[in-house]
Amino acid sequence: MVVALLLTAGLALAQEDRFGPLKRFSQVLELVEGNYVKSVTRQELIDGAIVGMLQQLDPHSSFLTKEDFKEMQVSTSGEFSGIGIEITVENGRITVISPIDDTPADKAGLRAGDVIVEIEGQSTQDMSLMDAVQRIRGPKGKPVSMTIVHKGSNKPEKLRIVREAIPIVSVKASEVEPGYLLVRITRFNENTTNELKDAVKNASKAEAPIKGIILDLRNNPGGLLDQAVSVSDFFLSKGRIVTIKGRRDEQRKDFESKKDGTEVSMPVTVVINAGSASASEIVAGALQDNKRALLVGDKTFGKGSVQTVIPLNDGSGVKLTTALYYTPSGRSIQAEGIEPDFKVPLQDLDKEKDLFAQGHQVRERDLSRHLDNLSRKKKTTESGDPKVRIKELMERDNQLKLALELLKYAPVTSAAN
Repeated sequence: MVVALLLTAGLALAQEDRFGPLKRFSQVLELVEGNYVKSVTRQELIDGAIVGMLQQLDPHSSFLTKEDFKEMQVSTSGEFSGIGIEITVENGRITVISPIDDTPADKAGLRAGDVIVEIEGQSTQDMSLMDAVQRIRGPKGKPVSMTIVHKGSNKPEKLRIVREAIPIVSVKASEVEPGYLLVRITRFNENTTNELKDAVKNASKAEAPIKGIILDLRNNPGGLLDQAVSVSDFFLSKGRIVTIKGRRDEQRKDFESKKDGTEVSMPVTVVINAGSASASEIVAGALQDNKRALLVGDKTFGKGSVQTVIPLNDGSGVKLTTALYYTPSGRSIQAEGIEPDFKVPLQDLDKEKDLFAQGHQVRERDLSRHLDNLSRKKKTTESGDPKVRIKELMERDNQLKLALELLKYAPVTSAAN
């Protein structure tokens, strides 16, 4: 009888502790509803509380309104109307990860590491990421006004950028020399692996057979996990690609390469930098750990967390960090990044003429509340000869130069046995 009473008392105390914070929240809610200077609906207050709760967890968890949820679905397929820019939140400011090639943002001179101070006259201080995305996107042909502070500058610059339809083309390929293919993956959306296969297939039809591939993942902010896995599998005949680990043992999942998924066996080098994040780090880590490719460039961003998008009944959703991913050798790169085999910073040549600027230096570890590990201004030219553009690129880009030399003189052709 005494034991029963003690158990009952213990359960009551646990329930009190559990509901204590909710009582305090209810008190604050009533105080705001009754005393705030302006009338605010309970729905607005609850939504704001949810937003704040998720923002305090880490930089990548967030609440998605109905509009945000729809836009997230669009961002991984088809096209959207906007200026073409990847952004994150750092110290309460909207910061550019990278502009998308050949978009209004790219042509306007936005560069990785720039801070967006205002959008349509409204300060971005403590603005949520989704709110910023919502304000930047809009109808095609309609301009958006922004105030920018370029990285390394203290002088704000006002820009007026006209929105366009932004096609989500994630793979671009060019022959840098006869037999050597440069494949640039700008993001991982639902079409990336098919676009990669098509690019290599088309190059294989050329007169010179493919002798090697430079896989350029610089300034690639990531995207879909399944596409990172299938792109890695494209180059691997066997070996682990990535492991996902959550709080509970049953959340662990190992992704293995399949021999029938391998498409190419020629040498590969991978070029990375501080703008290579998330899914691009999965690919880089998988190819490095399986000794399938040599990595060239700068250390990657270090976003080793997995976000799960969970739909809610009213059409909104929650993007929640649910796991960390690990490379085949067991490395967690969260807030650490992946070190290249050949660390070669991009030479600071004429940045105003650089075709693929790599100036971004903000990494996951620099973001507020990150999870611990437990310039470009593109030259806009109408040069009609793509071979001339590639030649100019190779002359300016020392990282690509080294990647090509490694393909020629130190080729890595297959996964470790």
